[in-house]
Amino acid sequence: MAGGYRAFVWVTTPDGIRKRKYVKRKTYEETRKAWQELKSKVDKGPVAVNAPTLGEFLLYWLREVVGPELAPLTVSTYETLVRLYIKPYLGAKRLDKIQVRDIRLWINKLRVTCQCCAQGKDARRRAPRCCAAGRCCQQIASARTIKDARGVLRSAFNTAIAEDLVAKNPATGVRLSARRTRKIKPWSVEEARQFLESARRDNDPLYAAYVLILVLGLRKGELLGLTWDRINLDAAELDVSLQLQRVKRQLHHRQTKTEASEAVLPLPEICTAALRLRQKSQQDARRDAGEAWVETGFVFTSAHGAPFEPRNFNRRFDTRCKSANVRKITIHDTRHTCASLLAALDVHPRVAMQILRHSDIKVTMEIYTHIPSEQTRQALKRLGESLGQ
Repeated sequence: MAGGYRAFVWVTTPDGIRKRKYVKRKTYEETRKAWQELKSKVDKGPVAVNAPTLGEFLLYWLREVVGPELAPLTVSTYETLVRLYIKPYLGAKRLDKIQVRDIRLWINKLRVTCQCCAQGKDARRRAPRCCAAGRCCQQIASARTIKDARGVLRSAFNTAIAEDLVAKNPATGVRLSARRTRKIKPWSVEEARQFLESARRDNDPLYAAYVLILVLGLRKGELLGLTWDRINLDAAELDVSLQLQRVKRQLHHRQTKTEASEAVLPLPEICTAALRLRQKSQQDARRDAGEAWVETGFVFTSAHGAPFEPRNFNRRFDTRCKSANVRKITIHDTRHTCASLLAALDVHPRVAMQILRHSDIKVTMEIYTHIPSEQTRQALKRLGESLGQ
């Protein structure tokens, strides 16, 4: 035929319908080879006749596979990666035509493309100051973002394989260099003490929250998702099984990410004292708010009882770091100070083992061999005692 050769094979589609599927190549030998490959696929099972574009399949995958199965925040992250980093580069290609080479070229493209330019960020500003003004800011996607985008694409192709739309996963054929792990520099016990003393001295309404993230190592979502019905102050126990997250302008109060995250933690004395203080301050806030108070049951709330906004907590934490004159670290990094604080507070190793969720007491005891100065230990003890008054 003019312009090349064409051949077909009768195939059974994933829907169980018998159809012709054609292959077309420039030479007879290329056509014959493609025909043989197609016939081999047919012998193994159903074959799609009209494959969708990658963009069309990703929309279906997000809606029908990811949405019903994964957590809202994970779904939102996947949607963002697809919208910003995958569809603009590969979305128009047919799903069954994407090769390993296409994935490699896509990754290399991401490594050199300014996302401020690609996403039109600066163009949407009232007064353009970088890319739209002709001064590219070189806002390149991070290695972590590229790795996550590749992971999302690989997961989508796994679904396409399961649904007999493609025979192999091209995203698994491209290796990424190992990402350099960020070195975490958590607070020392002395810095943590200075931070807590500052918050207590200023009667910060979030003092108990700071105690819990530092002493128990709670994540932000776990902390803000705490409700009073999951805390037993008399038994000194706290149930960590719910978290609070804001996703697409909606707050979600849901189970923690994994079963391993769920735990009933023993509360050291400083934690129970801080929570009793929080209980009293919330009662005062409820009285002051009167009819404007909204009863939600959360431990940490706004002045009118509403759940505490995660972003607002970030801002308050940063402000407290400045007020306490300590190094600014992330809330997540405070978890790495937890073990040292437990040792400084003279918490029994068996209790610390439960809090740190260690499976071997030897691991806990290794931490307890590195204790802070006696001065710091006494200061922390006095802090706990002052709360109990």
